[in-house]
Amino acid sequence: MDIEQLRHYCLNKKATTEVFPFDDSTLVFKVLGKMFVIAPLDKWDKGEASITIKCDPEYTIALRERYASIYPGPYVSNRHWNTVAIHKGELKPQFILELIDHSYDMVVKGMTKKQRDILSGY
Repeated sequence: MDIEQLRHYCLNKKATTEVFPFDDSTLVFKVLGKMFVIAPLDKWDKGEASITIKCDPEYTIALRERYASIYPGPYVSNRHWNTVAIHKGELKPQFILELIDHSYDMVVKGMTKKQRDILSGY
């Protein structure tokens, strides 16, 4: 998976935008203004592609126990976010996309009814 494939996949989700809220090298994908994927582009440029994604707390732990390529993310709640080291090659691309879907779904689940209603209009 390269960064353009990641961008394409994320931007095809309902109400998704891409922003650089922290610095010029940290790409963030948001659904209705709420983050669901963080991609440090400087690491991608160095061949160390990774993303940080939201995750159900129990699933977070299970994933970390099962995969060496999934671990607590920097600068985020380690209870709700995991970093996925794509560059290690341990995880199949389809599984990474499923993890992105899970992140998106977790963010949507946490939205208010009004926000979910707005999202259903897209």
